[in-house]
Amino acid sequence: MHHQATLHGRSTTPDELDTSGRTINGWNPEDKDHWDSRIAWRTLSISTFSLIMGFSTWYLVSAIAPLLTRIGFDLTTGQLYWLTAIPGLSCGLFRLVFMFLPPIIGTRRLVTMSSLLFIIPMLGWFFAVQDSSTPYGWLLTLAFLCGIGGGVFSGYMPSTGYFFPKSRSGTALGLQAGIGNFGMSLIQFLGPWIMGFGLLGITFVTPERTNDGDFLFVHNAAAVMIPWAVLAAALAWHFLKDVPVKASFRQQIDIFGNRNTWILTLVYLMTFGAFSGFAAQFGLLINEIYGRDSSLADSFPVDDLPGGATYAFLGPLIGSLVRAMWGPLCDKFGGAIWTFVGCVGMTASTLAASFLLEPSDPDQFPWFLAAMLSLFFFTGPANAGTFKQMPMILPARQAGGVIGWTGAVGAFGPFVVGMLLSGVSSTLVFQGMVVYFVVVTVLVWMFYARPHAPYPG
Repeated sequence: MHHQATLHGRSTTPDELDTSGRTINGWNPEDKDHWDSRIAWRTLSISTFSLIMGFSTWYLVSAIAPLLTRIGFDLTTGQLYWLTAIPGLSCGLFRLVFMFLPPIIGTRRLVTMSSLLFIIPMLGWFFAVQDSSTPYGWLLTLAFLCGIGGGVFSGYMPSTGYFFPKSRSGTALGLQAGIGNFGMSLIQFLGPWIMGFGLLGITFVTPERTNDGDFLFVHNAAAVMIPWAVLAAALAWHFLKDVPVKASFRQQIDIFGNRNTWILTLVYLMTFGAFSGFAAQFGLLINEIYGRDSSLADSFPVDDLPGGATYAFLGPLIGSLVRAMWGPLCDKFGGAIWTFVGCVGMTASTLAASFLLEPSDPDQFPWFLAAMLSLFFFTGPANAGTFKQMPMILPARQAGGVIGWTGAVGAFGPFVVGMLLSGVSSTLVFQGMVVYFVVVTVLVWMFYARPHAPYPG
């Protein structure tokens, strides 16, 4: 098998492709006679469905947090930022584990096990929000466990890479990451809606009373995802197969001797780190700068100010869709140029938003929203381009490991952004990001995107 030959230094590819068992023999995506597109796309479809549930789990806290104080939880703005930041910290840590699992346990067990793990934090939040005296420490613990949902990304993406040839890697990885990222927007969009009424079958659960006397079913946000996670596990167990890629932990860590690993880590920390970080904090950021928690609330009626929960889903929705759409373009034109274009757009958008963080009038909000949505838009080609580059410029065995590693580092975005926003002014955070973005954009141009670049891809 091609991957085994790369891993162990000898060819073990059988003469014929055998897909009859749980483990496929003779699999080599670069050879059409040893590749089955139906198995590849089936694997992509089921694992992406599971990944949607995973990202919904990861961003569950960001959907619930803006409503906690309304249903009686006594939490400060800083505590809420911490609560939405913790899943980013744990996600990055979980990804450092999941990145090593594909060649150790195989695709089938990886996706099945992961889908079942999503249920743990979902059940935890289902019960926690029903009692406003739930200790803050327990809320932080549940937020930490939500990171499992995003952590699986660094296992799923390298695993998917085993099933597709390089010529289609941009499309496959772009679709999986983009559609999987849609889970972030899904929970933020469905959350506020389904929390407004009792779900069929669990209407016996007492709704949470708000400070103004209304009722919300906040526990619905967690409950609605549980059956779908069970379905994802069942589909994975019954329909997925493994390819015999084997590598020890020691064999996998040699990625750190390749300087492209470190450059691409800086790039993905910018592209996905900013996307995931602002996606997690977007609702709270709107509330603090333009909404009920802002200085504008002292001069304008609260009803005239925007609510963060209303707009929070838009950023991840746009970024996810664009990332999925840009995969085929990256296959056609190469990933480097789109990474560069995305980085330039992100830098300009962040700079524009930095001038709109101390508003004097709610009428400035549409301009702020446009700048932020532009930022989310440009994360799409930047993220799609980066993941197209990795299989093209790295040795086959290292590409999967680097995808997992960069995904792990990028996942710290919600934690980094949340900690910065809770510790210093928003203006300083945005200005610092502009400087970092400029540096990364120059690196992308020098090493990958310029004519005669040393590592075009």
